[in-house]
Amino acid sequence: MDRHTQRPRWPISDARDCREKSRRWCSAVSEEWIPAPASIGGVATSFPRFESEAEDEALKLARSAKAVLKTIFPDWQVHAEAVTGSPGNMLIWKSDEWKPDLIVVGSQGRSALGRFFFGSVSQKVLHHADCSVRIARAGRKDPTAPVRLIVGVDGLPDSDAAVKAITKRHWPKGSEVCVVCGMWVPPPVTSEQMAIEVEKWIADEKTRTAEAVEAAVRKLQGIGLATSSVVKEEDPKGLLCAEAESRDADCIFVGATGMERIEEALIGSVSSAVAMRAHCSVEVVR
Repeated sequence: MDRHTQRPRWPISDARDCREKSRRWCSAVSEEWIPAPASIGGVATSFPRFESEAEDEALKLARSAKAVLKTIFPDWQVHAEAVTGSPGNMLIWKSDEWKPDLIVVGSQGRSALGRFFFGSVSQKVLHHADCSVRIARAGRKDPTAPVRLIVGVDGLPDSDAAVKAITKRHWPKGSEVCVVCGMWVPPPVTSEQMAIEVEKWIADEKTRTAEAVEAAVRKLQGIGLATSSVVKEEDPKGLLCAEAESRDADCIFVGATGMERIEEALIGSVSSAVAMRAHCSVEVVR
């Protein structure tokens, strides 16, 4: 929630996904670094009272978010609750308990000191949740205006799921989407045999990704979105962020996985890097 405007951080139309699953949960967490003792040396402390006040304030925020959602989507079943603890851990715990399709979390939710000690809440949820995660950043547009989307495609199941997530939602008339595919630039080779193998691999990859991009374009055009595509031999992380910035995108959709484990360990996850670098909202789809 944007506390100043009391409106959702994501475009209203961006939230209108599958209506058959219309239960939503608004959770607010009162942050607690170290559990406070109820007494010290047999003398009662006032810590529990402060904890209770913090949880009451968190519950007010959750109920405020619930009121906004019920105003926009009166048919939704929306629940509000507050818990005390590490925000990242509590959101993951609630996710494990409730099994949601999507977690929506703001990109900034801690003080600089808190991020130094515990890391980003959004990154923790992104890395540990079993479902899709949307990292929301406040937009500058009227929420009912047409939106601009970027979707990363590489032909793997999670990127297909990212395209499907877009096709299952309702978008304002005039909305646009750009299908982006960044191909890895092959390293230089020294032997003739290796050059032949690399050339064959490149040809196969270009064919496979071209087919994936064409399929994504057809699906997105099928729901009435103005669709374009960009395919370049560039690092996908940088390409997705650059295209989003140049097109003033409202959100990037990207699959949770897109590389082998050894590549991810050495180079880093595309989805994680995009979620950290992008200036707009990012939805990582599983």
